[in-house]
Amino acid sequence: MNKTHFCSILLLIFTSFFAQAQKRAQSITLYSRIDNYLTKGTQNGFSGAISVIKKGKIIINKGYGFANKNTQILNNPNTIFDIGSNTKQFTATAILKLAELDKLKLTDSLSQYFSNLPVDKRSITIHQLLSHTAGFIETIGKDFDKIEPKQFFENLFASELLARPGEKYSYSNVGYSILGRIIELVTGQTYEAFLNQYLFTPAGMKQTGYLLPKWDTIQLSHSYNRGIIDSKSPIIRYQENGEISWHLKANGGINSTQNDMLLWYNALKKNKIISKRSFKKLIAPHADYPSGKLSYAYGWMVKTLKNNTKRIAHNGSNGAYAHSIIWFPKEDIYIVYATNANSSEVEFIAYAIAKIILDKNYIPKPIKNNVYSYVINYIRQHTIKDSENLIALLKENYADDFTNSRLLNSIGNILLMLDENIDWALEIFKINVQLHPKDGNIWDSLGDGYKANNMKEDSIKSYQKAIKLGYKDSEEKLEELIKN
Repeated sequence: MNKTHFCSILLLIFTSFFAQAQKRAQSITLYSRIDNYLTKGTQNGFSGAISVIKKGKIIINKGYGFANKNTQILNNPNTIFDIGSNTKQFTATAILKLAELDKLKLTDSLSQYFSNLPVDKRSITIHQLLSHTAGFIETIGKDFDKIEPKQFFENLFASELLARPGEKYSYSNVGYSILGRIIELVTGQTYEAFLNQYLFTPAGMKQTGYLLPKWDTIQLSHSYNRGIIDSKSPIIRYQENGEISWHLKANGGINSTQNDMLLWYNALKKNKIISKRSFKKLIAPHADYPSGKLSYAYGWMVKTLKNNTKRIAHNGSNGAYAHSIIWFPKEDIYIVYATNANSSEVEFIAYAIAKIILDKNYIPKPIKNNVYSYVINYIRQHTIKDSENLIALLKENYADDFTNSRLLNSIGNILLMLDENIDWALEIFKINVQLHPKDGNIWDSLGDGYKANNMKEDSIKSYQKAIKLGYKDSEEKLEELIKN
């Protein structure tokens, strides 16, 4: 080997080594930026988990805060969270899988699967259900309302459409419930059984579903709505009910872990579940939002950013939990975010993480303690003599949240629900009435505050004032209070 050739080889080895070292350094720096941001956030109540893959390599996969404050179990990549409306991408993928199996067509109409439909519903297609262009309203009941399947679909199909099918985008949970039922009618399996067989098992996902997984109960996260209200995992309620209400099934409520959602990404990317052609349909824009800034695919939202970067994403929340998935296909960046202590301050943290990844100079604003947690913590440390100072602090630190009567009313009601500091609840309601004297709802809450503090006469007067201002819900409360 001549000297020149030998030097060339050494240079190639050195260049390759240097490039790999540089990539490792960049990954470490990116990890630190994300981790420092979220770790500091835990001081203000942040609780959840983040997972980031970039070009096939895990940048970070870590939990923060508590999955269960009572047992002091920390959030981690195997913690089980409610993923909310991210359930929809499973439903959409299942439909595309059935299309691949020649069990249905996206052009099929509802009349092929349901009998005795009203005329305006008969021509609605599966494609329109997938893209939220069928015209259905968003919901017809609450997630855990018990209802027989027959009654649910009769009520749904009797509801008035918001627009003619195919005319415009209108987000609809019940539209995805219909898709879930179509999956059952076509396969003869339950919705969850089909997903488990054709989606989750091939992907290696063992801790994803409603009732079928052998759940690792130690990893079930509690939820802490706004960092305050402690509730058990919804899986416990599913097990107690023994079924999933159609108000929730196929449109939300599936639970999963960070690690399982990384397996899901891998399965979609490598076409383990559906073909490359079907995946393109899954993430192609099919319906534009009214704002024109976003489009809806099938269970995914699609947006082209300023630098021509395509982002597919979706969010889910039931109030207490929030979940986000963000995927940049060209850059091969995939982000999964979950929180079990949801509030407006933390619900969309995944998008801040995305900016950190895409812009090395981006510095996100620190995660702020949500206003409800801030107030409840203040109340727990002070007497009602400090109420004026509390209002001053709110005006100073949370001016945007303090623009109407809703904030103080919610805080007072939270205190009553927690059955703690009810003297503070009354004080909060009194202040709110002074600020909004013509709001009947606030007078009704003041009546509740007096009642909780065993001040019957004052409670009666408050309910009467609420009724006078047109708040009819106080009538039944007043009648019951007078009787007793």
